[in-house]
Amino acid sequence: MKPHKSKFSAAVAAFILAAFGFAATAFTSIAPQGLFEVTKHLEIFISVFEGVHTYYVDEPEPGSLMRVGIDAMLESLDPYTVYYPESRIEDLRFMNTGEYGGIGTMISQVDGKTTIMEVYEDYPAHKVGLRAGDVVVEVDGQGIANGLTNEEVSSFLKGQSGTTAQIVIERPGIDTPMQFAVERAQVRVKAVPFAGTLNDTTGYIFLSKFTRGSAQEVRDALVTLRDSSKIKQLVLDLRNNGGGLLRESISIVNLFVPKGEDVVYTRGKDPSKDKTYSCLNEPIAKDMPLIVLINENSASASEIVAGSLQDLDRAVVLGTESFGKGLVQQTKDMAFNTRLKVTISKYYTPSGRCIQRLDYGGKRDDTGHAVARADSLVSAFTTRSGRPVTDGRGILPDSPTELPYMSSFVEHLYADEHIFKYAVSWGVHHDSIADPLEFALSQEDLQGFLAHLEAENFTYDSEMNEIVDVLSDIAEYEGVGTVVSEELQALRSALALDHAAQLELHGEEIRSALEEEIVLHYHFADGMLAYSLKHDPLVDRALEVFGAEADALLAAP
Repeated sequence: MKPHKSKFSAAVAAFILAAFGFAATAFTSIAPQGLFEVTKHLEIFISVFEGVHTYYVDEPEPGSLMRVGIDAMLESLDPYTVYYPESRIEDLRFMNTGEYGGIGTMISQVDGKTTIMEVYEDYPAHKVGLRAGDVVVEVDGQGIANGLTNEEVSSFLKGQSGTTAQIVIERPGIDTPMQFAVERAQVRVKAVPFAGTLNDTTGYIFLSKFTRGSAQEVRDALVTLRDSSKIKQLVLDLRNNGGGLLRESISIVNLFVPKGEDVVYTRGKDPSKDKTYSCLNEPIAKDMPLIVLINENSASASEIVAGSLQDLDRAVVLGTESFGKGLVQQTKDMAFNTRLKVTISKYYTPSGRCIQRLDYGGKRDDTGHAVARADSLVSAFTTRSGRPVTDGRGILPDSPTELPYMSSFVEHLYADEHIFKYAVSWGVHHDSIADPLEFALSQEDLQGFLAHLEAENFTYDSEMNEIVDVLSDIAEYEGVGTVVSEELQALRSALALDHAAQLELHGEEIRSALEEEIVLHYHFADGMLAYSLKHDPLVDRALEVFGAEADALLAAP
């Protein structure tokens, strides 16, 4: 016990020095009473940690114990305040830069097997011939057992540029495993995977994230469209863009609004660190008509761009209400090469509104989750021309647009990976496909999808059937089960659509989903996005809005 105690005490001593060293530098602005509370609770935490390690019946692992404690502590705050141990620093770098050392694939678990879901064009995996649908069974002699997480397998595939990964895969349609020697490289996932034209006068740019250099990618795409394609107006698509770096969002707004214009300001605990961020350069598209597309997954930096352009009456915003994240994080260096990404402030758009939806510092619901701000606390603001906007609810589009929802049947097809799996099996018999804008599945292909569902024993139990089951239980409880049993059974029969009936009912939706996935496998992300524009009602709506309707939407009330 003595050597173990002494080793642990040394570790605790190191932790105390680190913790109180941090307190000395980070808590200088706290009043003496507040500082006492911080140091008191640090000391309590350390004493409990030491007590558990010394007296607990089993042998707890210090690192694991501390990680659980840190994660539980941060979980009581907001989901954006996150601790990164040294082993996950590379993940943090990828979030900020979009870069990592690896082979250029996205993997996931399909039927319990580590499967390549997407291959990035012109990166090592693509160059050696790896494909979507390949199952990874071995990396550098390490067998990839079922049950390993994506993070664990990714750690095998990632590595320093120039090193070689020996990868063994199983490929559908090939009886024997295949081996590839893949030289790792610096992989940078594009922030702008697609830019093109919608017609002779309208450009389109899809921005997927706000990593370092994303504003330059948008600028380059815009200049190319303006100079080569002679566009006169632009659609900037921020749907499903979860945000990223604050400064990149400001630089993107600056492409469209004048130098010196205030874009966003931040307010935090320490007033001396409050900041106002303004445009620093002359815009390159100051007068170009602009429409911004958002949805419920557009968050953070996406909302800064959409909200600022809306407040300045510089763009029409279309789509659905955005996520509502008005919090700003910074990354701080911690002891032993660890990092803490911590929420330091809230941001406000030019009208003065903060679009943060959930109140993480307020009351929680019965499950412990933060709740949305009450309607009574939502305040009204106005854009530069006097148009009404509100805080606390994300960014609301300027014009309501009825958009089709994905059917429950297709949701289940995606969730069970049948769209992906059929695209892989279809690819076994097709070496190439037509141009993305011309590609279409035949009726025979769609019948093949039905056969695939039958072979996979796919079952679909709709929510309506679940409701009937509930009604049946209630009927039994109330003693009328036998009275209504025939009616309930008839209702079940009416709702029991077979796969063929579902295909007829949701045919176009299923066709589009399959075609989009197949195009992704052959023509990568840019081809898939080019294809999807043909079937995008919000893009069609944007083309209708340009002109007189846009002018009316942006005009003073």
